[in-house]
Amino acid sequence: MVLRLDEVSVSVTTPDGELVLLQPMSLTLAEHRIGLIGGNGSGKSTFARLLNGLVEPTTGHVTIDGLDTVDDGPAVRRAVGFVFTDPGAQLVMPTCLEDVALSLRRTVKDRAARRAEALAILEAIGLGDKADTSVHALSGGQKQMLALAGVLATSPRVLVADEPTTLLDLRNTAIVADRLFSLSQQLVLVTHDLDLARRCDRVLVIDDAQVVFDGDPDAAVEHYRASVLS
Repeated sequence: MVLRLDEVSVSVTTPDGELVLLQPMSLTLAEHRIGLIGGNGSGKSTFARLLNGLVEPTTGHVTIDGLDTVDDGPAVRRAVGFVFTDPGAQLVMPTCLEDVALSLRRTVKDRAARRAEALAILEAIGLGDKADTSVHALSGGQKQMLALAGVLATSPRVLVADEPTTLLDLRNTAIVADRLFSLSQQLVLVTHDLDLARRCDRVLVIDDAQVVFDGDPDAAVEHYRASVLS
């Protein structure tokens, strides 16, 4: 997949005037794993949300293999899955089985087949014994894996993950991260975990609503460290 941002900027109008959320930029993202790092409020999440149309650009165009996030919104959202920091924002059904099955409703019409596929997905992510368990009874790591499974069940070609390990302990961070990095889909990972950023193929550093470094992961991490600690 090729993600393109052409002369993109994002701003909102407030009572005090226009607030710039993202400065104008042009980028082509074709690598398998792309990391986004930067401080809180730097613009990382705005950038990430541009990629599947959760945020629409004020100027310019964002395209995913030629699909425009504004003009072709439904098609873009089918192509680009999004995982939020808090899985509670995505888990909407009472049980694990029902939640995954909901993601399959568009592609698997037969109810019995949908149930069977949902069970297989749960088994594959290590939640096979939790099919009838309330989503509220899961641990933080289990909730994030379930949210990820629900997104992957829709067969997206790109996965955008916005700080998916921030709320997790060390063990669950490793489990979720290993799952993310094993995916065949193109991955765009927003993270504060610099070790995870180093595992990407390319890393963008975002500061004050603009990309201030774009390139080698190790060099990007060092650039970010130097800007924070100087």
